[in-house]
Amino acid sequence: MAQGNGRKPLVADKRNYAGGKRKPAAAKTSGRKPTTGKRRGGFSLLGLFRPRKPAPRPVRKKRGPLGLLLAPFVWAFRLLWGFTWRIGMVACLLVAVAVAFQYARLPEVSAYLDGRARGSVTLLDRNGEVFAWRGDQFGGVVRADTVSPHLKNAIVATEDKRFYQHFGISPRGIASAIRINLREGRGPLSGHGGSTITQQTAKLLCLGRIYDPAEWENERAYEADCRKSSLWRKGTEAIFALAMELKYTKDDILSIYMNRAYMGGGAYGAEAAAQRYFGKSANQLNPAEGAMLAGLLTAPSTLAPTNDLKRSQDRAATVLRLMQEQGYLTTAEMTRFQNNPAGLSEAAAARAGGYFADWVMDSIPDFLGDQTTEDVVIRSTLDQRLQRAAEEALKYVFENKVREGSKAQAAIVVMSADGAVRAMVGGRKTRVSGVFNRATQAKRQTGSAFKPFVYATALELGYSPYDRVLDARYCMNIPGSGQWCPENYTRKFYGEVTLARALRDSLNVPAVKLSEAVGRDKVSRVARDFGIDSDLAAGPALALGASESTLLEMTGAYAGILNGGSSVTPYGVNELRLVADSEALMGASGGIGERVVRTEAAQQLVWMMEKVISEGTGRRAQIPGWQAAGKSGTTSAAKDAWFIGFTADYVAGVWMGYDDNTPLTGVTGGGLPAEIWRETMVRVHEGLEPKPLPMLEPAPIAPPPQPTRRERRKRQVPNLGQELGRAVDNILRDILGN
Repeated sequence: MAQGNGRKPLVADKRNYAGGKRKPAAAKTSGRKPTTGKRRGGFSLLGLFRPRKPAPRPVRKKRGPLGLLLAPFVWAFRLLWGFTWRIGMVACLLVAVAVAFQYARLPEVSAYLDGRARGSVTLLDRNGEVFAWRGDQFGGVVRADTVSPHLKNAIVATEDKRFYQHFGISPRGIASAIRINLREGRGPLSGHGGSTITQQTAKLLCLGRIYDPAEWENERAYEADCRKSSLWRKGTEAIFALAMELKYTKDDILSIYMNRAYMGGGAYGAEAAAQRYFGKSANQLNPAEGAMLAGLLTAPSTLAPTNDLKRSQDRAATVLRLMQEQGYLTTAEMTRFQNNPAGLSEAAAARAGGYFADWVMDSIPDFLGDQTTEDVVIRSTLDQRLQRAAEEALKYVFENKVREGSKAQAAIVVMSADGAVRAMVGGRKTRVSGVFNRATQAKRQTGSAFKPFVYATALELGYSPYDRVLDARYCMNIPGSGQWCPENYTRKFYGEVTLARALRDSLNVPAVKLSEAVGRDKVSRVARDFGIDSDLAAGPALALGASESTLLEMTGAYAGILNGGSSVTPYGVNELRLVADSEALMGASGGIGERVVRTEAAQQLVWMMEKVISEGTGRRAQIPGWQAAGKSGTTSAAKDAWFIGFTADYVAGVWMGYDDNTPLTGVTGGGLPAEIWRETMVRVHEGLEPKPLPMLEPAPIAPPPQPTRRERRKRQVPNLGQELGRAVDNILRDILGN
């Protein structure tokens, strides 16, 4: 009988049933369903306070020896799995939150298409053709659906062949990269990264971080920070890549990549690289050209075709093979383009403009040049035909007339009479950039090349080329230095000579005497007014070129003689403007200035200098069919040799010497420099009609008037009265003297 509190009786009823077995007590019928041996589902608060009947334990099967041996491992696996799936769920949740956060921060695609930190400078020649680039060149936005399909296919085949299948990261690629790195003896994250194009784009975007001068010392430090490789960095990069995959389409991501990737030679993006190397738009590239650009992505500076064209072509051949393996090209197409690799445009082959482009960049303000944040276009004075002429002339002379292995250097400047520089060679290595420019940076003694300014001063003061000066031993006492006696190069003296002959034969003594006669201060002033800004010697050696100057200065000064006596400022910029503007920010950076000497004096000096080439020390500079004028110069111990001269159309200057001031062997200004000058000017004047020099032959000096017959007779017949008077005077002088 049940107790009133609902609990079972402590003593069960003892009843016998047929069969000798106890029947179970009948269930109570107080409105509840009978219970069963199974546990009821659901949850009740009352169940927390009601004691429950323990569930029957399952009958365990006996384990064999193998089961006992594996039991610890099974237990460990279950424990590990329990932790793993819980931690995995938490990690996935955190990744999802991070991806959502990055997704919310991503801007529209257009904001990421041009990520340069600075602008570009495009240099045009006098005809408007591009010949050089500086800064971060960006040719314009390209998109995956408008760019050449050959470039697009080449990039995918080379950088990420499963780009259109994965979701931003490639576990297979990462595992393969780790395996290769370990096999090659590097760390798992060193070397091959296994990055997808999406991850590479994330790196190019610096994971959305913008350059801040307060955070990074300079742009180089910013870029280095963006390229760091660590486990944390890789994880952050993967999250950013996943967010990009959610935000943008595959073609959007590829477009960002093609616009921001550095492709060598200062070119950022496919359009700039296509213009830089091939002189065409990125939508016009053939498979060989597309393969070459795609091949640069691995190592843009090293593989740039302007650095090593053969190496770049070999890399492009590998890219073409990958394109064939992935079905973008047929075998016949691959073979054809491998046998006909991409070449460089004429401008690209010039290696970014060389010495001339460097000089132009140094002559403009930094905020419009190396440090510009805008895209700048400069129309320059360069004539690419004349530039090739100068380069070929220098190469010809050194290959044929200079001993093999010589370390001697040379420089050439060609300009118009108004100072517009048309060609510039700053050293024997002509296809270079960013190196020492001997035409503009080397200050060397000028030697006899300075003498025309002595004679220009004298002619301005009224001297005639036919005036005479005595070429004989001549000494001066120099305060603090003692006696100084100039000598001619031949160690001989030639007596009384005209000024014209003294300049023609480059005699030293007449030049010094004339300088002292007209005044050194006047000679210095004329030289400075003609454009020689370097410090000029204060002593009498000024007349012999003891002062230092650059080849550019000296050539510009000679241009002043050619143009009729007006100074010139050598210049290389005709116009500078921003790409987005139609009006120029700057005009010509030089040109003709104030008059220095009279036109008549300048033209008489041209006449005298023409004799130097036609009859004097500059005979080796003669140009068949052309009148030419000039002057050679050789310094003491032959450390420097010069030849500067002009025709009616162009002025050219040549310097030759060693960078360390080692004396030249057997070289004078009238020798190899004159030959380099002639070879240059012959090429410069190809196809031009000869013109006479603007020279003026001076009027001959009239001989003294001849005495008349009566005067001659008076001289022959002695005057007896005068003779008697002189005799009386002598007698009286003798008497008084005694």
